[in-house]
Amino acid sequence: MAYGIVHYFPGGTKEQYEASIAAVHPSRESLPKGQIFHAAGPSAGGWTIVAVHDSKESWEQFRDGILMPRMQQGIKGGLTPPPQETAFDVHNLQP
Repeated sequence: MAYGIVHYFPGGTKEQYEASIAAVHPSRESLPKGQIFHAAGPSAGGWTIVAVHDSKESWEQFRDGILMPRMQQGIKGGLTPPPQETAFDVHNLQP
């Protein structure tokens, strides 16, 4: 079952997002293994990122193997963790 994650970074900016995404995604043309959707943009008072993975397990592998280690190392100019997080089992995913 697909698994969705919403991260909200209060005070986050486009510039911080760009620095962060460059550090955790393989490229602008591809998504990390298991991720099937990614969207991000400004929201009230900060920056919101929405990702959908093919399963909760692939999200956990990305989170534990790539995202958290790189954020804990510090990403110069990147978003400041921790974000406000909402996770959900995806009921309907359309192209």
